Amino acid sequence: MKFYFSTRNIPQLKGLPLTERVKRLDRAASRMTVPEKTLMNVLKLLVFIPAFVLILQTASNWTSLLWAGLVFLLYPLLVKPIQHSICAKYLAPNSDKEHA
Repeated sequence: MKFYFSTRNIPQLKGLPLTERVKRLDRAASRMTVPEKTLMNVLKLLVFIPAFVLILQTASNWTSLLWAGLVFLLYPLLVKPIQHSICAKYLAPNSDKEHA
């Protein structure tokens, strides 16, 4: 599976404006299978839970807030490329005639 760090890099979405790329990715995400959706939700939890645990620790250690911010940065670096890669297989080839 090839990882796409930007929607511009997905071959089926090349040359499309951002709003159209987002629409097509949303439609593709709705076609994901249950195991794929479960994988995505687990990955999101693996990012969010440690961040919230670090936020809870700010009462005793304010620097944990900085660590929580760094953990939140993992979301677009870890989850989005995997989500784009999974959704890419559900995208129709790029054609100007498709407006469904």
